[in-house]
Amino acid sequence: MKIVDVRERAKDLGLSQISRLKKGALIRSIQLAEGNFDCYGSPGRYDCQQFNCCWRQDCLTPNPG
Repeated sequence: MKIVDVRERAKDLGLSQISRLKKGALIRSIQLAEGNFDCYGSPGRYDCQQFNCCWRQDCLTPNPG
């Protein structure tokens, strides 16, 4: 997902100061705001069982952000 789309989603959730955050930090903020674990890009991401996560494809890349 492109950073523009991530920022739009954060804005829809009412998160503030989103322009200052890098992509990974912003996605983790979104995950928390949605009531999920803030696990995007974590070291254990390759063992993740959250198959329906909208961030999964991007998260599983070698350098997710």
